[in-house]
Amino acid sequence: MREIALVYLDRSGGLQKFVQDCKRYEGINHSAGAVELAGNGTHLKLVLKVLFVPADSKQSYAVYRFVIAINPSDIVELDATLGNYILHKPIRAAQIFQSVCFIAVKTLSLIEQLQTEAQISILLKPTHLPPLPSYVLSLSAFPFHYTSPRFYTSEGIVIAMGTVTKYTQGARFLCTEETCPFSEGRFRYIRVHLPGATESATVRSDFMCALCSSPLQEDMKFRVLGDKQIVEMIDAKALNAFKGYANNKSHFRIQTFTVFLR
Repeated sequence: MREIALVYLDRSGGLQKFVQDCKRYEGINHSAGAVELAGNGTHLKLVLKVLFVPADSKQSYAVYRFVIAINPSDIVELDATLGNYILHKPIRAAQIFQSVCFIAVKTLSLIEQLQTEAQISILLKPTHLPPLPSYVLSLSAFPFHYTSPRFYTSEGIVIAMGTVTKYTQGARFLCTEETCPFSEGRFRYIRVHLPGATESATVRSDFMCALCSSPLQEDMKFRVLGDKQIVEMIDAKALNAFKGYANNKSHFRIQTFTVFLR
């Protein structure tokens, strides 16, 4: 499925955007470039001809975050299995695109400091979802069956918005034992934020080294921050209560739900 993911990125223009994002991270000025995709149906080869001049100063990153726009309809036409992963197992789908992007970075030498695949964080953003009831998140309908960690569409009314704050997208940890090989230089311990996770799941002080069981300490210069905002919403059907349409019920309840924008 990695070959299918690469074909989609090339056809949709996502590959060119990915290269541009890599240039932003690496601080490279490309004076000329061309992307060529070649293969025999089972094995693909990516060729990029570039001329570049390294920048004098570079910012250190523990995690490199890339946002990839995905059209589920186009993916399904290429490969039904990958399309099913994107719609119903987006975390697994993101791992496939993560592997493709890592191979592209190492093959084309796009980011010099990148060492491990875990340093690449992929965020898949579907352009749309199938117009079916199973893809609509409605908190006014019972019972709830939203146990699958996949994409849903939801409509509501925003009643409150918080201020924009920072959260940790990724962090690098080093072993505190000086004789341990993981005490410097390597990106062995990388923590990456996952959807639904709290800040303490990414950054805290009780992580231990798997090799020598010594405490881990964060290398602060590699921390990657992002913006988040908390929004309070109510279901759009709640407006019916204010219009006098209570469906002949003697009582009803309106409850807000919280949305995290990242």
